[in-house]
Amino acid sequence: MEAVSVILCRSLSEFEDLEVHVATVDPGTDTDREDRLGRIRVHRLAGKTGFQLLNAVGPWRRRMEEFLRELAPDVVHAHDIYGLMVSGLGVPRVFTVHGFIHADTLVSGERFPRLRSGIWKHFETGGWAKQPHIISISPYVRERLRGIATGVIHDIDNPVSGEFFRLPRRERKGVVFSAAVISPRKNTLNLVEGFARTLERGIPGELRLAGAVREERYGERVRERIRALGLEKQVLLLGGIGTGRIREELSQAAVFALASLEENSPMGIEEAMASGVPVVTSNRCGMPYMVRHGESGFLVDPNDPADIARRLECLLRDDGLREEMGKRSREIAADRFHPQIVARRTREVYLEAARSG
Repeated sequence: MEAVSVILCRSLSEFEDLEVHVATVDPGTDTDREDRLGRIRVHRLAGKTGFQLLNAVGPWRRRMEEFLRELAPDVVHAHDIYGLMVSGLGVPRVFTVHGFIHADTLVSGERFPRLRSGIWKHFETGGWAKQPHIISISPYVRERLRGIATGVIHDIDNPVSGEFFRLPRRERKGVVFSAAVISPRKNTLNLVEGFARTLERGIPGELRLAGAVREERYGERVRERIRALGLEKQVLLLGGIGTGRIREELSQAAVFALASLEENSPMGIEEAMASGVPVVTSNRCGMPYMVRHGESGFLVDPNDPADIARRLECLLRDDGLREEMGKRSREIAADRFHPQIVARRTREVYLEAARSG
């Protein structure tokens, strides 16, 4: 979400009639500070550490209300949990839903998932109902808002940095790349299993997994499975890497793969499409609205390693199909995810919100 906000704000700041301020809570600090990012002013507000939800409806919200009274903006655009911090405020507001915390919690692998999910759902849905303008980054989000949201819903995808659209293709045949934290929700184990079955079919390849280990127990299960399959040289855990390194990986990737169990509109897929890389991803949640099955990639059952293997094999064996799907991916991305297009559509929502009060 932070990366999306930076990309969007940079593009919005190019409009001469917009003055862009970013306000974010910096937990564990005692003093507010202000930074500059070109024409953008970034306000880092001091905040307490602790349970995120309690802070968002308590001390962080109070500090944000105080700051907004002083700033007196024409429009407030909140993202994710910040929507709870501005919900119900008497100022024109726009809210973007980047994820469903209550749904993510159910597949997080953490303790008491149903109880924690229920608590999050109560506050999340209550906050959605109070937003006058909501930006839906995927039809999947719009579906989940049905019967809850009472405001106007605007369909606008997340933006991708323009650098991905200019990325040259230097494909290394057989390389499958994935950018996602190592976690149960991202379903890393089944992706490894699917890739292993691809190798069993006689296709040489390499699976490169970029992402920090979110939960150490799950991370160890992934490492143990890689060792058990004898794939230490074919499956590489790259850890958390920066945007520049991700661009390098995508430039060389033959296929991008993501087998997540719960996603709205993952940035990894958008970046891969903008880079001209065909995608193999899950046939659930927001992912089918991003990848056109058989046109820009393939949709698979994330719980079926054989299905994952079958689609990886199809792409890795066919050079012409990879090239065709990669080209189509970039065309779709340019129409939906380019930062200038997203910024223009977002600015129009701001103007509507300001007019309606």
